[in-house]
Amino acid sequence: MKTFWIVVSGLCGVTAIVFVVWNDYDKAFIAAALGAVSWFLNYRTRLRETFDKDETDTSTDAETDTDS
Repeated sequence: MKTFWIVVSGLCGVTAIVFVVWNDYDKAFIAAALGAVSWFLNYRTRLRETFDKDETDTSTDAETDTDS
């Protein structure tokens, strides 16, 4: 899913550049905003995976501590 959001972000960025070249600033702003949202969703996905991994490591450590 990370790759999907980064690709969408890049495509929106390129689209925004094309709209700026065509002097259509309203569409360029919308495309750039969608690119920023896509980048944020990529960042959010990466953080969620990191936190899920940390929670599993913590719960595994807690289970081994209580068994001792």
